[in-house]
Amino acid sequence: MSNRGNTVTEGIDWIVVWLYALLVTIGILCIFMVEYKPETNWLSSFIGGKTNYSKQLIFGGVCALAATFVLLTDSKLFTAFANLLYAFGILLMLATFVVGKNINGSRSWIPLGGGFNLQPAELCKIFTALALSKFLSRQETEFTRLRSQLIAGALIAAPAVLSIAQHELGLALVYSAFLLPMYREGLPAQIMIYGSSFAVLVIATLIVEPNTLAIALTVVAAIIFFIVRKYAKRSKGLLALVVVLWLVCVGVQRFVVPYIFNNVLECYQSTRIYSMVGKDYDCSLNKKSQRKEGEKAARKPDDYNVRQSKIAIGSGGYFGKGFLKGTQTRGKYVPEQHTDFIFTSLGEAFGLTGCIAFLCIYLFMLYRIIRIAERQRSTFSRVYAYSVASILFFHIAVNVSMTIGLFPIVGIPLPLISYGGSSLLTFTVLIFILLRLDADRQMVLR
Repeated sequence: MSNRGNTVTEGIDWIVVWLYALLVTIGILCIFMVEYKPETNWLSSFIGGKTNYSKQLIFGGVCALAATFVLLTDSKLFTAFANLLYAFGILLMLATFVVGKNINGSRSWIPLGGGFNLQPAELCKIFTALALSKFLSRQETEFTRLRSQLIAGALIAAPAVLSIAQHELGLALVYSAFLLPMYREGLPAQIMIYGSSFAVLVIATLIVEPNTLAIALTVVAAIIFFIVRKYAKRSKGLLALVVVLWLVCVGVQRFVVPYIFNNVLECYQSTRIYSMVGKDYDCSLNKKSQRKEGEKAARKPDDYNVRQSKIAIGSGGYFGKGFLKGTQTRGKYVPEQHTDFIFTSLGEAFGLTGCIAFLCIYLFMLYRIIRIAERQRSTFSRVYAYSVASILFFHIAVNVSMTIGLFPIVGIPLPLISYGGSSLLTFTVLIFILLRLDADRQMVLR
């Protein structure tokens, strides 16, 4: 523990603390909006511990204690135990395959008793951020070298792969957010470009008819080939690169993407992605959904969640229906409206104006975190700060896009708002470790 005594709060960015408290309060009120019953006494229901909003209030108290503990901790302990915590997180994720509890088709929870469950994949985001920061801050790490980039990539990939094995595709995608701090520390821009290009190619494969897209790719390759042919005498490798890229793009479009949707993803996952671009997916092509001979094929899931979510948000109009007056969310038409679709309660109750004001709170918090990152003397603290900002931004962008139909449903909570003890604890510890490191920003940590 720290020996700073009365100066424990010195240097703390209180703006972030108040933004954190405001968001947690908004989250509890949002859960209250969708679950409160007029015939019950609101005060007793809040302190009874039997409703989700009362449980979230308890989670908030536990997280306040955790935040205090983090602020009392010496910053050097985070660097000293970064790798050990990462290993512990991986072991916890592995333990879910043995003692894990299956919730909504995902075996990623460890029961703690009393109706509470721990999701190691959530906590592992903290440990991965610390381990990545530790690795990139080492004096012997030269991040311009491929070896260092591969090691950093492996640190991120390990928990992501385990999340996929637990059927937690959303949490696995969150780990891609660590590419931003890696890019800030020198990851070549080409990798980001290749990744973005692959994403565009996948979307184009879903939207455009296969033969049409193949012809379009061929035409584009021919045009590029014609433009660069005059440089062929000086660099024959340039023409070869154009041909290789064309072969890769066509191969991905004709073979890789269909294989992923038909053999890797579950039917409901493929359906949700297709529905995002306005297409229907044929579940009879999905190998994972095919039953044994003689059994009926699995029914194709629909986009009921998203349709109800958009109806609820749209019904709020510009200024909303008011607190506790939402007919869609109060009527429980929106599934999972206290967790992944909590944003719908804000949209219906406070409308477009309220949603913009709410997102501005997030935007201001992200701005403060980026400012904190750029004033660090230590590479460890800077990488960690960018990791926190990236994780928060990814969660916010994906969750909000998910509720309005711009992104497939992948089960990502809205930070500090969605119901869940593991999620709230994770974001609390993430943010307050950052505040502790920032308070000691004059110290060089490795």
